[in-house]
Amino acid sequence: MIVLGIDPGYGRCGFGVIESNESAMNGWSHLASGVISTSAETEFSDRLLEIGDDLVSIIRQYKPELLVIEQLFFAKNTTTAMKVAHARGMIVYVAKKEGVRVEDVMPNEVKQALTGYGAADKKQMQEMVKTVFGLSKVPEPDDAADALAIAWTGATRAAYL
Repeated sequence: MIVLGIDPGYGRCGFGVIESNESAMNGWSHLASGVISTSAETEFSDRLLEIGDDLVSIIRQYKPELLVIEQLFFAKNTTTAMKVAHARGMIVYVAKKEGVRVEDVMPNEVKQALTGYGAADKKQMQEMVKTVFGLSKVPEPDDAADALAIAWTGATRAAYL
């Protein structure tokens, strides 16, 4: 099973691709991770188009069965939250259009699943991603590490369904 995790954003959208692998330490192997970046100088609708086009390429390259995307959890900046919500909606649309099942996870669910502590900090999360996938270093930027954590959370939850 191949799972694509997404840390939604419109400036940087993290992605992480993992694959079930019985011989891997925790049953999952890291295939790819990174970010889809867009320029602040680009019109917002064009930024969404860039993200969508890049996501289609990632989906067609890795052929995931499941896309796991983090739900929004913002309290301060409404404008940013609205733009991330637009990006998130477009990501879900693209995944469904490409025939990929979509699951949501909450940020505290990802922290709980990966570290056993729902209020884990960024450094704890990054170190656990490195450990879970047997990587030599923490994936960079942090959006990519977050996306791998999101993928792993959704993948392990799906394994129990």
